Amino acid sequence: MNTADLVAIGGFVAMFVLMGLRVPLGVSMGLVGVFGFAAMRGISPALNLLTTSPIRVITDFNLTLVPFFILMGVFATNSGMSRELFRTGNAWLGQFRGGLALSTIAACAGFAAICGSSIATAATMTRVALPEMRKAGYADATSTGVIAAGGTLGILIPPSVMMVVYAFLTETDVGQLLMAGVVPGILATLMYMATVLIAHGKRLPPGTKFDLREALTSLRDVWAVLVLFLAVIGVIYLGVATATEAAAVGAMLTMIIGILRGRLGFKLIMQSLVESLRTSVSLFSVLIGAILFGYFLAITQSPQKLTAFLVGMDLGPYGTLTLILVIFFIAGALMDEMAMIILLVPIVFPVITHLGFDPIWFGVIIVVSCELGMITPPVGINVFVINSIAKDVKITTIYGGVMPFILTDIIRLILLVLFPAIALWLPTTMR
Repeated sequence: MNTADLVAIGGFVAMFVLMGLRVPLGVSMGLVGVFGFAAMRGISPALNLLTTSPIRVITDFNLTLVPFFILMGVFATNSGMSRELFRTGNAWLGQFRGGLALSTIAACAGFAAICGSSIATAATMTRVALPEMRKAGYADATSTGVIAAGGTLGILIPPSVMMVVYAFLTETDVGQLLMAGVVPGILATLMYMATVLIAHGKRLPPGTKFDLREALTSLRDVWAVLVLFLAVIGVIYLGVATATEAAAVGAMLTMIIGILRGRLGFKLIMQSLVESLRTSVSLFSVLIGAILFGYFLAITQSPQKLTAFLVGMDLGPYGTLTLILVIFFIAGALMDEMAMIILLVPIVFPVITHLGFDPIWFGVIIVVSCELGMITPPVGINVFVINSIAKDVKITTIYGGVMPFILTDIIRLILLVLFPAIALWLPTTMR
């Protein structure tokens, strides 16, 4: 074992110790990156990295869409679009047994199309849908399980902040990656609805009488969501604008629509700007740490050595991919999904490219793995988000509710691995 290997092992151990001591992820990665690089090349080159890396991140044009997507989601949340989506979903799906649960999943999918965050989707729908399902007689395990699973759609259906981060780390075309999430997002929505009906069946409360006039009237409330989705995703697909330009238009349109509908006043706009700024700064600090850690990985040649090790195991391309997904599954059950993607993707991505897998397809696979981690014990961040709002619902109750959806996510992941066209078809039709 040479010096580089010892430094690499020591760096990883130090980083996990720092994370265990609740040091922020970006700080942990940054410290290991700088000191690890200093151990290999000296303190002066390491300090140079510390001065250039933050500038590289905050001036990267492709990353400017992150605060725009975040701001778009905050404006959408504060202007009450989630409630309108839920009411419309209930007007059309409420006639079926378990209609409120189906409406919740549909509303989660609709809100994901203008939000880009699973945590925000889960938190918003907990406030909107949980009281209604309780009134209708749904068990807490069923209602919270539906919300936790539906909330994960926020990082798959574009606009997705998670996909933007993956594109930045792997230098993948962000427009194609966002388009690749559309069909898998629709598939996930339909499979979650099927899970509700199959897993709970006759235990679900009966539906209400269908009213066509009410259903048609409800469509007037969701025009804003459709406009925003077309304004962002439509122009990216047609090649009219770049992803960054589309994100800027989406954020501006969301604010204008909120103002015209009397939902966003000056005070709420200022609050939304501050909230999105805080979230963006937090994310950018992690990305800066990831860049510093990436230099450390490069100088110790850890990704190359991992590639050689995995290829040397002679498991074949899909056997190696399975091993990587198992690693992501275990990591997703123990740590935050953003931390997982920032930490692991730079390490395993060279393996994926060496094996000849499509980086766009792998990005979707990774996001679906992150979705799985967001509801898997012992962490499952969506579970804790719901519990922080519905404090009277036990964590174990929510975990019980998400178990059928965990199985559904595993099946969906297998389908995406076996049939890459599910993710790659739409990007290939882009202009």
